[in-house]
Amino acid sequence: MGLSGSAFDFSGRAVIVTGGTQGIGAALAGAFLRHGAEVLVCARRAPEALPEGGGRKAVFHSADLREPDAARALVDAAVERFGRLDVLVNNAGGSPDADAATVSPRFTEKIVALNLLAPAYVSQAANLVMREQESGGAIVNIGSVAARDPQPGTAAYSAAKAGLLGLTRALALEWAPAVRVNHITTGLVRTEAAAAGYGPDGGAAVRDVLPMGRMAAPSDVADACLYLASPLSAYVNGADLAVHGGGELPARYTAARGAGGS
Repeated sequence: MGLSGSAFDFSGRAVIVTGGTQGIGAALAGAFLRHGAEVLVCARRAPEALPEGGGRKAVFHSADLREPDAARALVDAAVERFGRLDVLVNNAGGSPDADAATVSPRFTEKIVALNLLAPAYVSQAANLVMREQESGGAIVNIGSVAARDPQPGTAAYSAAKAGLLGLTRALALEWAPAVRVNHITTGLVRTEAAAAGYGPDGGAAVRDVLPMGRMAAPSDVADACLYLASPLSAYVNGADLAVHGGGELPARYTAARGAGGS
């Protein structure tokens, strides 16, 4: 269930959600639309259907944000369409698992570019617009628990996400007070694209290691993002908001419990 109330009225505000055509990104875009914002989403390929909310649809812009020129063009497209830019959500990212011992340098470059360099490029362009507006702006970076708790097969991804958290804190220092920059650490989120990674049981075993007893829904991340983009977080800058349900139970605890220990 989305948050409501005047603090979450984004009428007259313009929002960019990168990677906003599916999964978490689509949920983010839909939440901002429902709360009155004009929303531009981007991906490399146009989706079959665009996110909707509040009786309106998001606008689509095709972009490969690993290219600095494409990142600047994305921001330009939003300003041309809406006349302003109030919120940027750097959501695009991800990576397939890969063996760090054999993965190619090209693969590593692409993963770091998508998960770290692209947010830096788009943020830089967005800041140039936001800092000139009387109301400033807000940037929210969507990170991952992999930044602090890597799993096998995620070396490049985990390193890039750790870098994104560092980038968030650095930009928060440089761009305040006009532009606030914050970070959301996501845990396991149940999306259609990620379902294959949760095992043949549909994630039942995974739920057993989560204190909340369930994986996050995309709307959980969306609600946190609305908060960080809203006036309620006017003094929140350089923060890392954990949306991971308390993390995961320690392996030694689950192993002992499974063996009948206490």
